[in-house]
Amino acid sequence: MDALPPAVTSLLDFLIDRINIGIFAVNRNMECTLWNRFMESHSGVASASVLCKNLFQFFDELPHKILYHKINSVFILKNFAFTSWEQRPYLFKFRHHRPVTGGVEYMYQDCTFIPLKDPAGEVQQVCVTLIDVTDTAVYQKMMKEAMTSLAEASNRDGLTGIYNRRCIEEVIMKECQRVQRYGGTLSLAFIDLDRFKEINDTYGHLAGDDVLRITSTFLNESLRQIDALGRYGGEEFVAVLPATDIEGAYIVAERLCRRLADIPVHHNEIDIRVTASVGIAEWQPTMSRYEDLIKAADQALYQAKADGRNCVRRGT
Repeated sequence: MDALPPAVTSLLDFLIDRINIGIFAVNRNMECTLWNRFMESHSGVASASVLCKNLFQFFDELPHKILYHKINSVFILKNFAFTSWEQRPYLFKFRHHRPVTGGVEYMYQDCTFIPLKDPAGEVQQVCVTLIDVTDTAVYQKMMKEAMTSLAEASNRDGLTGIYNRRCIEEVIMKECQRVQRYGGTLSLAFIDLDRFKEINDTYGHLAGDDVLRITSTFLNESLRQIDALGRYGGEEFVAVLPATDIEGAYIVAERLCRRLADIPVHHNEIDIRVTASVGIAEWQPTMSRYEDLIKAADQALYQAKADGRNCVRRGT
């Protein structure tokens, strides 16, 4: 291979030194043979100080095993190699000098490992390019967080903040599948506020909204961490009670009814009394679908309404 003309070599040296990408190279002894201006600027170490020095001894904060393996594999396999910030955020702890970081302390880096071969095709050095991808990483992380937030918002009822009907039905379905597969107990409680239309008509819809919000908070705080609460529609809530038989569900429902009736909802200096009717049902081996459990609890709720409200009834 013919040597490049001096003018071309000089131009390449200039570009390597001035390009806004980190470029360094090491030989088989991991001694640094190239250290461009980008590396000088961000590491604070001049080229003259690091050349002919062992990279890992000079920068002991480097991930020794990972980086050594990556470089050594290029010497052995004679092929390019890559690392992405998604696999490992950075090799060098370089500050990125950005005012808005999205919680990122150090520069995120994509790296390419390039074999530098002699005329016989043997790798004599490995050149590493280091690209600052902090902006891309921050924006991608922000996008993922936004998507997660949107996904969570799509599961929540806009007024009360608890699970909406679609989401709570998914919870019921999964819990029923779990019981079908592994056994155990599962109960459901349908909770419907009594005479809610009268509250709206007497005190207004804003008062009704307050009743729904405060009631959902009360119900949520009264349940266990493993339980799930959702707004099924209008003034109707559903509580999913894993590892709970019908007797346990009855105790829970009775307690909720009593406490709800004893604690008025305050709205514009007015105390609004609220009661609820509750229908409960337990998953049975004869049931084949999660809808069967919903139907049993819903029928029990209708029975509680028919029996005078503010009471608990069991489904079969």
